Amino acid sequence: MIKSKAYAAHSASSLLVPFEIQRRDPGPEDVQIEILYSGVCHSDLHTARNEWKNTIYPSVPGHEIVGRVVAVGNKVRGFKVGDLAGVGCMVDSCGHCHSCNEGVEQYCESGFTGTYNGPVFGGENTFGGYSQSIVVKASFVLHIKHDQQDLASVAPLLCAGITTYSPLRHWRAGPGKKVGIVGLGGLGHMGVKIAHAMGAHVVLFTTSPGKIADGKRLGADEVCISTDTKQMASYANQLDFILNTVAAPHNLDAFLQLLKLDGAMTLVGAPAEPHPSPNVFNLIFKRRQLAGSLIGGISETQEMLDFCAQHKIVSDIELIDMAYINTAYERMLKSDVKYRFVIDMAKW
Repeated sequence: MIKSKAYAAHSASSLLVPFEIQRRDPGPEDVQIEILYSGVCHSDLHTARNEWKNTIYPSVPGHEIVGRVVAVGNKVRGFKVGDLAGVGCMVDSCGHCHSCNEGVEQYCESGFTGTYNGPVFGGENTFGGYSQSIVVKASFVLHIKHDQQDLASVAPLLCAGITTYSPLRHWRAGPGKKVGIVGLGGLGHMGVKIAHAMGAHVVLFTTSPGKIADGKRLGADEVCISTDTKQMASYANQLDFILNTVAAPHNLDAFLQLLKLDGAMTLVGAPAEPHPSPNVFNLIFKRRQLAGSLIGGISETQEMLDFCAQHKIVSDIELIDMAYINTAYERMLKSDVKYRFVIDMAKW
């Protein structure tokens, strides 16, 4: 077994504190990675504080991992010692259900195994990226092709990047499409960048007038203040697709009314409490869709990383030491970060 320093929460009300974990020795199909950077996702906070009522303690969060390969099993092909590698939200799935066979392991019918907090439907705990090292099955490890100076900013792509890329790709955002992004936070700022790079006309919806300039810097063609009813009304029946990244309960009808005939709004934010139910007439009178999306499969995540490397897309981050994590959580709750915290694992 491999000993690794980590930070863990031991209860819903406790701070994250130093903790030593045991990683398995690499098997024939495993890759061992020295973790260089770990992104801080809102899901980390939800899990550490048991807001989804499924946390296994002790909890070592972190599923936006960038590091360097330090060992490979003798059956591993495609990775070698010294390679840059990434690990996202999953480290395993059943491998044989319809979803896994289709390359969408995130929808595994037996439930994928999370990088932290174990299998979706229950099982042995797993420990995530707030640690020095990790051992992962090679088929769930990603290649990182960005420049080395961008590695810290690449880390959030492993969750925020794929969470926004997958629905934008699935609903065919691109030239000739008018795409709305709701919210300019950790997810939303990636949605703006990726939709812009795909060639869509991007409209950012935000409650904060102070984010107008930033939204345009990131790639938004237009910015609408969503609390201004006149501005919102001007977009009625205008949008082909809306990616809603807000992770707090809010009025979905205000945005459904902005969709064209056959338009779709996809939710990727995961609030601790449900959204108010939408008015069904906002759906049936324009054949609109209200949908959800969950990260992406391994092949699509690699596609996203390659797309982002090609277009020089990374996350806007604030780099922190591991010991700063509890303060980072409190600031994240206040949206006091532009736009993602990333932990420098060399600094404890």
